[in-house]
Amino acid sequence: MNTRIHQRKSVQTGFIHLILILGAVIMVTPFIWMFLTSVKTLGESTAIPPVLLPKTFQWSNYSKVFLNLPFFTFYWNTFITTVIKVIGQLIICSLAAYAFARISFPGRHFFFILMLSVLMVPGQVFLIPQYMIMKELGWLNSLTALIVPGLFSAFGTFLLRQFFMTLPHELEEAAKLDGCNQFRIYWQIMLPLAKSGMIALAIFTMLWSWNDLMWPLIVNSSPDKMVLSAGIAFLQGEHKTNYTIIMAGSMMAILPMIIIFFIFQRSFIQGIAFTGSKS
Repeated sequence: MNTRIHQRKSVQTGFIHLILILGAVIMVTPFIWMFLTSVKTLGESTAIPPVLLPKTFQWSNYSKVFLNLPFFTFYWNTFITTVIKVIGQLIICSLAAYAFARISFPGRHFFFILMLSVLMVPGQVFLIPQYMIMKELGWLNSLTALIVPGLFSAFGTFLLRQFFMTLPHELEEAAKLDGCNQFRIYWQIMLPLAKSGMIALAIFTMLWSWNDLMWPLIVNSSPDKMVLSAGIAFLQGEHKTNYTIIMAGSMMAILPMIIIFFIFQRSFIQGIAFTGSKS
């Protein structure tokens, strides 16, 4: 009987591993294909049937990216907008989340539901009003137009609120007995305990900001203010597209995000796992 149960568990475990391996292969294949295309010749990248491996690795495609685009300028614009958005969201979202989770005030649940309703509306709905606001403020073709709309996130507020709600009330009561005001409780006690959630939000914001394409294409047309995602899109020609250079540029664009993800992988997974464990 025990042998049958053991065999059944082994089969189930093997099947689960097979599904996970299949899912991993499906997820990784586009990145491998992107890398291989980035080192092919133009003929190999457009050949039918597709060529899997290049005859000779064309590493020069990476240097051609810098000849076709002001890549370092794009990198700097992307870096500075991403850093400011991450810092802004960590500060603003954590303050709002702490207020919704730990401070009682009239209409708290109404305003929280009102804020969550933003998540139900497709982001494209806000594009035209936001563009008109940027135009009226004279912020078009500037980094300000890329940064300001991304400083607050309803999702980030919801994410951090879930963390603050899991923290014991005894900590807050003890801090009040010691004479701490609300801001000191938030800053010195609650915020350090929500480190996993803060890191998860930082990584989410970083990925979203680094990969954002539509908004930079709408508000910026100047190469000096362009970010990587929008800049690489300009390599796509009207009649002919050099896919090898596009893939080489894309590889260099995603490399920082891959490195950051591997560095903070454990905190990122913990942050997602803890989110919503109590509400």
